[in-house]
Amino acid sequence: MGWEIENLLEPSVVAIDGHIFLLGLLAATVFSHYSRHWLTMIDLGKKSLLGVQIDAVDYDAAVDRLIQAARQSKSFTTTALAVHGVMTGACDSQHRYRLNQFDMIVPDGMPVRWGLNLLHGCALPDRVYGPTLMLKLCEAASQEGLPVFFFGTNSQTLEKLTANLTKQFPSLKVAGSEPSQFRQLTQPESEALAGRIRASGARILFAGLGCPRQEVFAFEMASALDMPLFAVGAAFPFHAGSLPQAPLWMQKSGLEWLFRLASEPKRLWRRYLYLNPAYLFLLALQLTRLRRFDPSNDVPPSTPMRFG
Repeated sequence: MGWEIENLLEPSVVAIDGHIFLLGLLAATVFSHYSRHWLTMIDLGKKSLLGVQIDAVDYDAAVDRLIQAARQSKSFTTTALAVHGVMTGACDSQHRYRLNQFDMIVPDGMPVRWGLNLLHGCALPDRVYGPTLMLKLCEAASQEGLPVFFFGTNSQTLEKLTANLTKQFPSLKVAGSEPSQFRQLTQPESEALAGRIRASGARILFAGLGCPRQEVFAFEMASALDMPLFAVGAAFPFHAGSLPQAPLWMQKSGLEWLFRLASEPKRLWRRYLYLNPAYLFLLALQLTRLRRFDPSNDVPPSTPMRFG
């Protein structure tokens, strides 16, 4: 009788053992995937570059931090700075204050990555290019079902941008978009804009107003929005197809500025011909410790700018 009961129970025991084995295998696979992702992410914290606190991160870490904030409906200001953006902070103590209040500033330009590596030994293998980070964030948002909002540029660019991104990421939910008015807003207008963005149901806001206006906008709007706010610079016209990007070899060799100068000489010549040499000079001073760039040596802005 005991032998018969054991025989009857044996298949059930085997089945249970099999299920446990499969569950263990599944858990091990999931852990292996995510642990590999976590272990390969680079997030070395903030590092001072000419007094501007830049985050030594890679794409994975940047996307992860933005998506975490979006899931939690948490304000999280982010921008991607190249040389021009860093110099706006290095040369202006009030703007440096704004930048150093950002939750994350990624090294957009190759010279910015080189600066972090030289000064702090970060060994970053690549920059975190704003337009590419925007695409990666849109892809992650589409997978997570997190709606996005586009603010800035003009109506035509926004239409092309939305069409191109929803074609590239069919699951991407665009909660809304609104063009810039290309002026300073009144306080009621600024509050109304924040209200429209909140009412749209967006969980991530992309702002394309140009540097440094978009960073001023993000700094001033952060307290009114419970979502990540990513200042993306030229990413809007790039992804809309209305402004060409530099060839990959120029981007990787730090010559993107030269391509953009050739594309828009009247608008950009002062920026690159003055600021690039100045950046290299100040970087050399910081590297040789002939000058100390204190991130806390800044001044809070006295009045809001309300760009919109």
